[in-house]
Amino acid sequence: MLRLSLQKYYGLIALLLGMSILIGCKSNSKKTEISEGDFEKMENSKGKFQKFLVGTFAEGEEQGIYQIDFNLETGALTNKQHIAKEDKPGYLYLSRDGEKVYSSNGTKPGSVSAFQWNEDKTALNRVSNLSSLGDGACYVGVSPDEHLLVAANYGSGSIVVYPLDEKGNMINDPQGIQHTGSGPHPNQNSAHAHCVQFSQNGKFLYAVDLGIDQILTYPINSENKLGKAQVALQLDPGDGPRHLVFHPTENRVFIINELSSTVVSSTLDKETGVFTKIDKKSTLPDDYQGPNACADIHISKDGKFLYASNRGHNSIAVYSVSESGDLKLLSIEPVQGDWPRNFTLSPDGNFLLVANQKSDDITVFRVDKRTGLMKYTGNRISLSQPVCLKF
Repeated sequence: MLRLSLQKYYGLIALLLGMSILIGCKSNSKKTEISEGDFEKMENSKGKFQKFLVGTFAEGEEQGIYQIDFNLETGALTNKQHIAKEDKPGYLYLSRDGEKVYSSNGTKPGSVSAFQWNEDKTALNRVSNLSSLGDGACYVGVSPDEHLLVAANYGSGSIVVYPLDEKGNMINDPQGIQHTGSGPHPNQNSAHAHCVQFSQNGKFLYAVDLGIDQILTYPINSENKLGKAQVALQLDPGDGPRHLVFHPTENRVFIINELSSTVVSSTLDKETGVFTKIDKKSTLPDDYQGPNACADIHISKDGKFLYASNRGHNSIAVYSVSESGDLKLLSIEPVQGDWPRNFTLSPDGNFLLVANQKSDDITVFRVDKRTGLMKYTGNRISLSQPVCLKF
C-alpha cells in the first residue's frame, strides 16, 4: 500500500511539473507575439521620439507652423501636424519651459506673434500679434532672463524690442531702431538687419546687418532699454553677414556671410561686447563657379565642429574648430535637396536636419561626433517651403 501511495504521489508531482512547463511555454510564446506597431508604441513611450517645430513660407491653407516627430535612433520623420496658421513665420523661438512659441513674420509690414499650446499640445493658439515696426521680419529672439523679445526686419533694415511680462506675453511698449548705410554688392543698397541675438550674459544685443557689412552691439541698461550702438565687428566690403552663433564654452563667435560665401571666427570681449577677427574661410569648393548664397550656421555642443549652409551649391560645409579659433574645412556635404535656408542639430548631436525651401522637404543626416562628418540617412519628409527648424 505504501509503495502504491508513493507511486501515485510521484506521478502526481510529475503531472504537475509537466503542466507547469507546458503553461510556461505557452505563456512565453504569447509574450513574443508583439506586432511592429506595438513595438513602435513601446519605444515611443520610452522617449525614443522627440517633437520639433517647423516654420514655413507655405501659402494658402498650408501656411503656418508644423510639428513633426523625430526618431532619435533612426532619424526617421513621421506624424506631420499643421498646428498653427500664420503668414510667413520665417523664424521661431521657444521659451525655456516650452509653453510659449514666438514667430517673426516676413510680411510687409512685418509682425511678431506669440503662441501658447492647447491642453494636449496638439495645436498652438495665437495669443498676440504686434507690429515689428518694419518690413519683412526675419528673426526673433528672447533675452536670457526672458524679459525682452527682439526681432530683425530685413526689408526695412531695422530692429524692434518688446518687453515681456512674467507669463511671457508681449507688452505693447516697443523700442524701434533704424539702421543706416549700404555696401558694394547689388543686394546692399540699404541696411538689411537679418539676425538679432542677446549675448550669453545678457548685457548686450547683437544685430547682424547684411546690408552694411556690420555687426552692431547695443548695451542693455537697467531699464531694459537699448543704449547707443557701437560696431562689434566690421566685415569686409561685400561680405553680407547673415547669422552668428556663439561658442558653447569659449569667448568666441562665428559669423556666416551670405554674399561672399564665407565664415568668420572671432574672439568676444564679454565686457565691451566687441569682436576681434581670428579667421575667415570659404564655404565652397575651389572650383565652384555657380551662384551661391549662404544661409545658416551652427556649432556642435562640444565646440569642436562648425556647420554652414550653402544655397545654390546646396550643401553643408563642415569645419573643425581649433583651440585658437582657427577653422579647417573638413567636407562639403550635398543636402539632397534645394535651397537649405535653415538647419539644426538634434538635441543629442547625433543628427543634422536640413530645411530645403525650394525642394519642399526636410532631409536628415547622421553626424559622427568624433569626426564631425555627416552622412545622409535616406530619411526625408515633404513639406511646403520649410524655412526654420526648432527642437
